[in-house]
Amino acid sequence: MERTIPLLEAQDVAFSYQDSLLLQPVSLHVYPGDYILLTGPSGSGKSTLLKILASLLTPTAGQIRFENRDINTLKPEDYRRQVSYCFQTPQLFGDTVYDNLALPWQLRQQKPPRDKLAADLTSVNLTPDMLDKSIEQLSGGEKQRIGLLRNLQFVPKVLLLDEVTSALDKENKLAVLSLINRFVAQEKVAVVSVSHDVNDIQQAANVLCLEAPKKRKGSESA
Repeated sequence: MERTIPLLEAQDVAFSYQDSLLLQPVSLHVYPGDYILLTGPSGSGKSTLLKILASLLTPTAGQIRFENRDINTLKPEDYRRQVSYCFQTPQLFGDTVYDNLALPWQLRQQKPPRDKLAADLTSVNLTPDMLDKSIEQLSGGEKQRIGLLRNLQFVPKVLLLDEVTSALDKENKLAVLSLINRFVAQEKVAVVSVSHDVNDIQQAANVLCLEAPKKRKGSESA
């Protein structure tokens, strides 16, 4: 595989808020088909880094490049269709599961294929009749799976996952990971995922461990 130019690249990216360093400088190179696991202690900036990569936060230092272009030169909506961010607690829209899975199709002025949407549900251990289920009746784990499927209706080049299996039991987590791994293997989707799961960390081939920013002298309470 050609690996001279990264698909997504973070160059000495850092983030501060009100004089507090939340993410110390970090560099990251992501190529098609990569599966990178972000780990580290609480406060090390894992979710902050994901949001910067997703263009949901602007870094206070460093640069993000996508296909060798500064993302600030790209239209945000075009970039976010290629670099898709999945929240740990997804925001669902409309009234039903169907409304959420149909949304990406409607935004592209295409007719949502109901049969496909129903089949997608089965890939993460949900039943086809859930298409008409109210989002108010969904559990946390069901919401996570619907949010992920919504992001995968049109295959992105990069998938950013912020603990998207945190509310799932072992069986459903394995189903979700199998689906993600299939996209990595077959579609060469690049994945950057945050996880605290020891099993994930032990099995991952590519782990980036972030360190919590050091407090400045004098910043601690006496």
